[in-house]
Amino acid sequence: MFEGLYFEFPRLILLIFLFIICETVCRMRMPSLYFPHTEQFLKNSVSRSKLLFLLKWLGIIMLILALMSPVKDETFELDPKNGYEIALILDASQSMQAKGFDSANLELNRFDVVKSIVSDFISKRKNDNIGLVVFGEYSFIASPLTYDAYILNKIVSQLQIGMAGKYTALYESLAQGVNLLKMTESKSKVIILLTDGYSTKEIDRFPIDVAIDMAKKESIKVYPIGIGLPHEYNRAVLKEVADSTGGVAFGASTAKELQEVYRQIDTLEKSEIKNESFTYLNYYYVYPLFIALISLMLYVFLRNKRGA
Repeated sequence: MFEGLYFEFPRLILLIFLFIICETVCRMRMPSLYFPHTEQFLKNSVSRSKLLFLLKWLGIIMLILALMSPVKDETFELDPKNGYEIALILDASQSMQAKGFDSANLELNRFDVVKSIVSDFISKRKNDNIGLVVFGEYSFIASPLTYDAYILNKIVSQLQIGMAGKYTALYESLAQGVNLLKMTESKSKVIILLTDGYSTKEIDRFPIDVAIDMAKKESIKVYPIGIGLPHEYNRAVLKEVADSTGGVAFGASTAKELQEVYRQIDTLEKSEIKNESFTYLNYYYVYPLFIALISLMLYVFLRNKRGA
């Protein structure tokens, strides 16, 4: 506890000499003017009391130590994380209403199946800093980067088809994912882009080459995933995005295949994310101050009890 302890105002130790001088010079003389034998009485009943003497000086010394403000530099560090910073981009356009993607439950639509698989993926990536982008005819950041898998999964569970419009602004969503990751310092940045359709050219404001250049500039690997039948999504564009950024393009026609895709992505190489450390002053003056107050209160009580 005392290792690394120091005083903010060490020169206040000189106050001890003031009390010593006062003890020697400033003795109580007033009672002797009215009661000639008081001084002798005090001498016999109080001055010779070792207990009162110890209590008085213990209180004085502890009070001076409290004024000197004992402190200690305490360092608090966030544990370093060995993982990725990942932007999950999910297609919430109208086409995600299609059913039959999961053979175990044909009544579930694609989006519900995707939410379940993505939630499982998030729960397994405990060391990753993950954010979420949702897109339709426009895209938005549904969650900033966070290590809190519980909060992120709560957000995923509340996503709805059509909440970003019914069309598909695929390239704009990629640019939004880059914006989510561009301010981070990690060397390992990944975008996992899931879609089940073609980009709607009329509403997609970002040319594909611009979105790819943005990702390359930030050294972001993009792993596009097309779900549904092969003709339902633009395999050529997804492969172009993956090849240009150092990622891999995947296709999944069933829920089981999509689970396997996320398992493959889960084997990504890890890299250390810098930990954060904070230093703050921990003050310990309350301890000598408490002892000083108790000592002086006992001193006053015992002295009054003895009739001094």
